[in-house]
Amino acid sequence: MGSPWPERVWGLSVSVDAEARVRAAGPEPALAGVRRPVAAPALRPPGRAERSLKSFVRFLGRNLLREFRSIVAEPVRELVRRGLSGILIAILASAAVLSLHAVDQHRTGAVLVRLVSHVRGDIPLPLVLLRTPLSLFVPARDMPALPGIPVLFLGFALAQLVLGRRRTLVVACAVSLAGTLSARVMIAVGPRWWGLPPEAAHVVDTGASAAVVGLFAHIATVKRAPVLFFFAVTPTVIRSFEKPNLAGREHIVAITFAVVLGFLATRKPKKPAPVDTARPA
Repeated sequence: MGSPWPERVWGLSVSVDAEARVRAAGPEPALAGVRRPVAAPALRPPGRAERSLKSFVRFLGRNLLREFRSIVAEPVRELVRRGLSGILIAILASAAVLSLHAVDQHRTGAVLVRLVSHVRGDIPLPLVLLRTPLSLFVPARDMPALPGIPVLFLGFALAQLVLGRRRTLVVACAVSLAGTLSARVMIAVGPRWWGLPPEAAHVVDTGASAAVVGLFAHIATVKRAPVLFFFAVTPTVIRSFEKPNLAGREHIVAITFAVVLGFLATRKPKKPAPVDTARPA
């Protein structure tokens, strides 16, 4: 038998040579993974309701910003520029209401206030016209004077800053007088649809509520401010329909007349047609 030594030595030399070749060749390159294209998820186009909601939100944001500028930013800027003279009507109106209310608390003062400011449907029309300006600043009998001062001050102050002094006075007196005259017509019509019973002619018709709500309605119409109209005018309209008395009917007329004046003030004049000055041949 031959010795196994040469086989072991041979096998060892073969394995050593194989390992040397592997080390010389380096590690086997890794197989690159095959990338398969993955389709991107398809974007679902927005539905009709979603587009409408986005359009409404953009429209609401633009209008709220525009109304904030015209109702808040510009009046505040005007107040800073003009000072207290920019709200002089509001100061005088509030002082007049407080003064007449204090005078009306005494017996002699009450008689004087009644003679110079009380308006009713059973007194002659010329006397009504004379008493109407002062009747704006006499608190109504069924309403406390002090809680209404802030609203009166805000209404006249905003109106003077937005409309100017002269236009504020004209609109306030016009809408108040329109309500007073309409009350006389409704009393003459009688207790039918939109009429008033005869005893309404003896109700004292004073107070600045019709003028103030008319000023708010006029400003909201001129400045295209639906938010102001909703918060300052709509509650008065609702109360007027819930309680259809003399004051409620006058408030409806004053608001309607103020809105009409606002539309007339913002109506754009028609451009005249161009005149052909060329001489005929």
